[in-house]
Amino acid sequence: MAAPKKPAGSARAAASIPQVPWHQVRPAPVILVTGPEDFLAERASRLLRDALREQDASLEVHDLRADAYQPGELVTLASPSLFGEPRLIRVDAASTMSDAFLEEALEYIAAPADDTVVLIRHSGGVRGKKLLDAIRAGTGGGIEVLCTELKRDSDRADFAAAEFRTAGRPIAPAALRALVNAFTDDLAELAGACQQLLADTEGEITEQMVAKYYGGRVETNAFAVADAAIAGRHGEALVLLRHALATGADPVPMVAAFAMKLRTMAKVGGARTNGMSAGQLGLAPWQVDRARRDLVGWTEAGLGRAILVAAETDAAVKGAARDAVYALETLVRVVAARGLER
Repeated sequence: MAAPKKPAGSARAAASIPQVPWHQVRPAPVILVTGPEDFLAERASRLLRDALREQDASLEVHDLRADAYQPGELVTLASPSLFGEPRLIRVDAASTMSDAFLEEALEYIAAPADDTVVLIRHSGGVRGKKLLDAIRAGTGGGIEVLCTELKRDSDRADFAAAEFRTAGRPIAPAALRALVNAFTDDLAELAGACQQLLADTEGEITEQMVAKYYGGRVETNAFAVADAAIAGRHGEALVLLRHALATGADPVPMVAAFAMKLRTMAKVGGARTNGMSAGQLGLAPWQVDRARRDLVGWTEAGLGRAILVAAETDAAVKGAARDAVYALETLVRVVAARGLER
């Protein structure tokens, strides 16, 4: 998995300590774990704990909350024990840290204890900026672990592929796409699905295996509705849409799925004449291949019209129209007709 990009001009970009993605976490006197993705932060914490225990089975693990901190806790836990066991002190909720924690953490990182790793989880915001700036400037000899949100399908596909690669199990491209499409909202659920497939199956993970375990979820997914409509299967898309709405699907992400697919098709369609590669388009190769297949039977004018209708539907489901369901059904009809009718 590629390392997360650092925002230009941000505090992260100016940091003088090593910045690594969550899966490359390693021991250091102070470890600052930042970013909004809690699941990845928890993964990083477990990886670190397991690595430290592999080095010394007598590792002591302690947990603190920075927002409910009692004066003296950090120093007490970091103080040498009778038998000199190494320690891992995990500090949660640093984005809402108390003044007492801020003051004592600044004192601690100026002279970290020997054989002790302090992991500080900060999910974002300006609270504790003085401490973050000090750590990033190199005080305490720490590292920063970046847990950025995996927003793009390609990022989530990379994550899932890494789960299977780590376990030494191959997964078919179609199976990977189906699995990622089934779990677009929750990274923890996607990871759990990967682990279940690994535990309950043997050999290559196939599309049929994914359908067996998560077929119902895939069928009601927004992308399944969009895929059926884009392929011209109006009746199937309409059935999937109504089933999805009946089981509690939100119209807004439904429209977003259509918009994303149509925009990708437009990107790839334009790149045919410009000779642009997948990397230049900001897409994974499998996304380009899928978009090329989706474009079969579409005209440039029809695609443009479908994109306009998707924009109108987006406004409709966000309050511009009284009947969001009717607007969605109209979008399905237009897309299934490949933009040739309203």
